[in-house]
Amino acid sequence: MKILVTGGTGFIGRHIVWRLASQGCEVLFSGRNAAAAADVIRHSPGAAQWLALEHGSATAANALIEATRGCAAIVHCAALSAPWGTAEAFAQANLVATDEVLEACRVNQVKRLVHLSTPSLYFAFQDRIDIHESEPLPVPVNEYARTKGLAEMKIQAAGLAEAVILRPRAVFGPWDATLLPRLLRVMQRGHIPLMRGGRAQLDLTCVDNLVHAVELSLNQALPRPVCTYNVSNGTPLAVQDLLHCIAERFQLTLRTRRLPWRLVDAMALALETSARLRHSGEPLLTRYGAGVLAFSQTLNLDAIRNELGYRTVITQEQGIDQHAQWWLAQQGLKQ
Repeated sequence: MKILVTGGTGFIGRHIVWRLASQGCEVLFSGRNAAAAADVIRHSPGAAQWLALEHGSATAANALIEATRGCAAIVHCAALSAPWGTAEAFAQANLVATDEVLEACRVNQVKRLVHLSTPSLYFAFQDRIDIHESEPLPVPVNEYARTKGLAEMKIQAAGLAEAVILRPRAVFGPWDATLLPRLLRVMQRGHIPLMRGGRAQLDLTCVDNLVHAVELSLNQALPRPVCTYNVSNGTPLAVQDLLHCIAERFQLTLRTRRLPWRLVDAMALALETSARLRHSGEPLLTRYGAGVLAFSQTLNLDAIRNELGYRTVITQEQGIDQHAQWWLAQQGLKQ
């Protein structure tokens, strides 16, 4: 089976490429970075071929159409996933790219699309527990959430025969360059603010579990033409407990400072305002970045469990250990 993985040079994309290649699929993956692509191919347990592609460029749409001839499925991972950035950058990465993928599906009659979205769509600066996919979405918290929500709407309206939208929560694992690395840098340099007592419940997703969800999304019969599913480990942890676990496994000193949420929120807003006025890039702290550590957000997994048969293949503790061992090796340290 021939499958195209967009964003296959990224953290999540490369893990999907490796799993599909190990299953004997003919895997084509897109990305901009030649060095990263070579690394993906070097670690691949099976055949994988790189397609040099920059979404939104003059040649991207036609190149994607040509590349997907004969594809049974597309896994769309390519996106700009960040708490900060310009509206134009998010639109190109998350909307234009989705348009290109949908056009390739239409022209080549690709049987199934698996699209990676985000539970950032649910975030509303308040505790939200056991969130179902069907719940009304709040006003988008940032450009990332806004454009990912619009991308989902494009898929819903595209009239595809078979499509799966996955909303994985806080994915981590080896080669992660975003989630835990940000937290680890703060741990290494200073104090982590503990807001609202550090009691917020957070869902995480080991990358192996997300890859399993993608496999199910590619292979299982679907109850509807377009299905949307939450994905996580299903084992929420309080922020304070998570920080202690990470510090222990990654051999770091944990320093925390209890601060009122309103104070941290005001500081983040001031930093965001200054960054916008100065055009100085991402501030040290964003309201969203602080908010995810202050407010509970856990996902209901009934739909993906009952309809696709999803079960976690690796525990949260195993996932953190696996990530820590990889990270310590990258740092030249021993565990």
